[in-house]
Amino acid sequence: MSLPLLRKAKFSAGRSRPAPPSETPPAPSVRLVEVDEAHDGQRLDNYLLRLCKGVPKSHLYKAIRGGEVRVNRGRVAVDYRIAVGDVIRVPPFRIPEAPVRFVPPTEFPTVYEDDALLAIDKPAGVAVHGGSGVDFGVIEQLRRARPQARFLELVHRLDRDTSGLLLVAKKRSALVGLHQSLREGRWNKHYLALVAGDWVNERQHVRKPLTKWSTQSGERRVKVDPAGQPAHTIFTLKRRYGAYSLLDAELKTGRTHQIRVHLSSCGFPIVGDDKYGDELATADAVQRGFRRMFLHAHSLRLPHPLTGEPLEFEAALPEDCIKFLQQLENP
Repeated sequence: MSLPLLRKAKFSAGRSRPAPPSETPPAPSVRLVEVDEAHDGQRLDNYLLRLCKGVPKSHLYKAIRGGEVRVNRGRVAVDYRIAVGDVIRVPPFRIPEAPVRFVPPTEFPTVYEDDALLAIDKPAGVAVHGGSGVDFGVIEQLRRARPQARFLELVHRLDRDTSGLLLVAKKRSALVGLHQSLREGRWNKHYLALVAGDWVNERQHVRKPLTKWSTQSGERRVKVDPAGQPAHTIFTLKRRYGAYSLLDAELKTGRTHQIRVHLSSCGFPIVGDDKYGDELATADAVQRGFRRMFLHAHSLRLPHPLTGEPLEFEAALPEDCIKFLQQLENP
């Protein structure tokens, strides 16, 4: 076959010419990533989950166990603790393209900050992280507001409709230390909650085990269950407001929705709680202009994660909560 025929065959094989190389996305390739100080001591699987966002967890585990992921040229287990200077071989995962969502850079009211941790006063209505129908939360907004920060991680969680104290670690060593002191029960956490009903005892211990379950629509819920995890809350009456009571709730354990479910199970649901609350009390609050759950992370005492120095934080009740209490006091 002559050269002209070859050229003719090449261009008649398709109706349009292929895109120039510059327009073709590069194929995934092996990466060698060196571990820095910010990730010293982190589990390999957790490190990769963040490094390779969008890759299913099962794919990552399969790659680690199959030897596609290697550390310093050797095979390791999924729970291997990476160290500064480790070189990780990351195979060419194909990550599905996700729609780009705008995350507004946001700083939240700062209660305390040093080189290791940040304590903020989270507003009600703001999720702590994205997911479950929420594009972004506090941590994503903080990272956008502080692009120079090499490490920012949530230490614990608050429900979206709960306001108050939230801790963010600025170093991995601080995150590890905070989690350790939390497991050891060295945190002293107090919340303020307004409940429907005239609370009986000045001080009451509630010990009711809790378990998670899901509704038919897939909504996550928690209920009292003898076979559930132990949960302990201490409630102290702060003030009576006729048909309402303001309580201090001290968490001795940290189960999901613990305060909300304990109060609801005792017959004193939190005002504005859309999952476990009382419709009449919530409707009355809305009529008075209060449109949120009255639960606020008020104070926190704990040891500093690096120095052991005692720390004590406090976040005052938000203005909308104060105004609602004033209405109840002066009907």
